[in-house]
Amino acid sequence: MIAAHKVGIPVFVTGGIGGVHRDGENSLDVSADLTELGRTPIAVVSAGVKSILDIGRTLEFLETQGVCVATYGKSKSFPAFFSTQSGFTSPYNVLNAEEAAKLIASMLSLGLESGVLLAVPIPEEHAAAGQQIDYAIQVAVDEARLKGIGGRDVTPFILQRVSELTEGQSLQANIALIHNNAKVGSQIACALSEYMKKRQSGPRGSSKMWEKNQPSKSKPVVIGGVNVDFIAKGTTKKLLFGQTNPGSVCQSFGGVGRNIADCLSRLGHKPLFISAVGTDSHSDAMLNYCEHMNTSAVARLQGQRTATYCAVITESGELSLGLGDMDIHQQIKEQYVSQYEEQLRSASLVVLDGNIPVSTIDYVCSLAKKHSVPVWYEPTDADKACKPFLSDSWKALAYTSPNLAELYTMSRTLHLPTPEVLPNSLEDVLSCAAALTRPLLEHLCCVVVTLGALGVLVCGEHEAGTVSLRPQKHRRKGRLCAVYYPALAVRSEETVNVSGAGDSLAGGLMAGILQGKDTDSCVHMGLLAARLSLFSPHPIAPSLTADAVHAERAHSQPCTKHTCLWMES
Repeated sequence: MIAAHKVGIPVFVTGGIGGVHRDGENSLDVSADLTELGRTPIAVVSAGVKSILDIGRTLEFLETQGVCVATYGKSKSFPAFFSTQSGFTSPYNVLNAEEAAKLIASMLSLGLESGVLLAVPIPEEHAAAGQQIDYAIQVAVDEARLKGIGGRDVTPFILQRVSELTEGQSLQANIALIHNNAKVGSQIACALSEYMKKRQSGPRGSSKMWEKNQPSKSKPVVIGGVNVDFIAKGTTKKLLFGQTNPGSVCQSFGGVGRNIADCLSRLGHKPLFISAVGTDSHSDAMLNYCEHMNTSAVARLQGQRTATYCAVITESGELSLGLGDMDIHQQIKEQYVSQYEEQLRSASLVVLDGNIPVSTIDYVCSLAKKHSVPVWYEPTDADKACKPFLSDSWKALAYTSPNLAELYTMSRTLHLPTPEVLPNSLEDVLSCAAALTRPLLEHLCCVVVTLGALGVLVCGEHEAGTVSLRPQKHRRKGRLCAVYYPALAVRSEETVNVSGAGDSLAGGLMAGILQGKDTDSCVHMGLLAARLSLFSPHPIAPSLTADAVHAERAHSQPCTKHTCLWMES
């Protein structure tokens, strides 16, 4: 089980599992099989529990360990290895390989650490000898007790003695059930593989190769990271480092690229999402959670760990400390991304997050410039904001959405004038952001400066009292300006976490642009998406829909637009 789990194989076949030994309530002789089933998310296919054991207590112990037990077939009767019936029943039964596959997929999607036991009855033609074998088992058990045989020597002795007493019938039955288990396990594994492919590639059930070779329509493409997020939220006003703080911990699925692809998918624009994950339980759970997205271009890499991120946040939802294991993002290489060149060349929008390698960013920017495809760069954090600006790749960008610290990094990378200290007051923040943005607008269509709880500053060419969000196909004619939109009102006690608000804002804006909406509507869609994110433990709120950010609903929210800040030519 451990070996299968480590290499990402979800189905494991054996003869019969160990369990609680007879008189185990006194000897405490319990097989490690049972505790392993309680801590390893693997589906184990077996002929039930070896009939030399205490089957009733074994099933009770499995329930205590949180292991789902189901009989394979029409009956819930739990098999006893050599016999189709043990006198005990399973909580559930699955009729065929397809039902078993759905059960396993559901278990994996929940991200639980426990496994599933699928009990397969011995074929009927070999079950007739069951009564004789059961009698022989009782004789062998008595002999073992009289001879003082105990511990790990009991099972081999009893199996050998039973084979002798039944003149080899038990051995033939054993071989038959091994063959049958292998057959059923293989059918379940194939059904699970097909089921997962259908869930990962959307309603068409298409494979990666099918997706790759089909003529592409003009759809967005998102290239970026996937993280399994663990959010630890304190329940006190102040977190004390160096000691244990009371709080709650929950798991969710994040990563800037994944978040934006998730947001766009929920708003009706299902992008091709290009990323990389490992072959571990985290990737299984993530792909199941993201079944509403097009994850056909997410590579599953052997020997790699799916990226994980742990955030420690305060009672009010502000980030206090973050730790990330994100080495796998460096595997989103140009060589892999180039397999989807056709989709990139015809995309309505390409979104890049700062987690991917510089060489991949350079490749995509070069391709996009050649084919006039608009590119949106989401910088991810201040350290990664510089990546497109290390070369002329940034000149191929149409949009970027930095916060003030990330915008500062971009300017410093281009050797532009920057303030010694970032400002704090709203007036100074807006003035500073507009000044830092001005040189970037020589090539970019729009810079969206995210200001956290303050709102957002949209910078670009003036048009109809606001900023044009259309990519430039000609030399700019209008004046440059920056328009400030305050955030929608949220009470501090309503905030669950802030980890996905910026990505939700960007995703909502992108959806509005793809729908051809006016700038005010686009921004309000983004602000509404961000507001929903604040209320949810997930980075992208599951409640996010196109209706939830509809323009009419957006304008019903109290949101005021401040006067333009004009930029010098």
